[in-house]
Amino acid sequence: MDKISTIEEFNAVLKENIAILAYFSHEKCNVCKVLKPKITEHFTTTFPKFKLVYVDVEKYPELSAANSIFTVPVIVVYFEGKESFRKARSFGIQELSDLVQRPYNLIFN
Repeated sequence: MDKISTIEEFNAVLKENIAILAYFSHEKCNVCKVLKPKITEHFTTTFPKFKLVYVDVEKYPELSAANSIFTVPVIVVYFEGKESFRKARSFGIQELSDLVQRPYNLIFN
């Protein structure tokens, strides 16, 4: 996962990539620490055309606020620059994968 630290960087990623998974978290979140590598592995193998980015909400609160992030972890999935799905706090990797599968296949297959 690439780390994003500014709104400009985030907007550039949205413009340059068709499918983005943005992971909003911070270093003190124990659930986030366990979930992040699992999501990275799953999306890298199952959805290889996704751009995965990470935003530390404590280090970059303005970026979090610009995306209406008020809790952690939050996953926001974008297709073609538009937010498609958002999952916060408690969610499963399979649940997230099921939401993404159809639009991903429509765009990339």
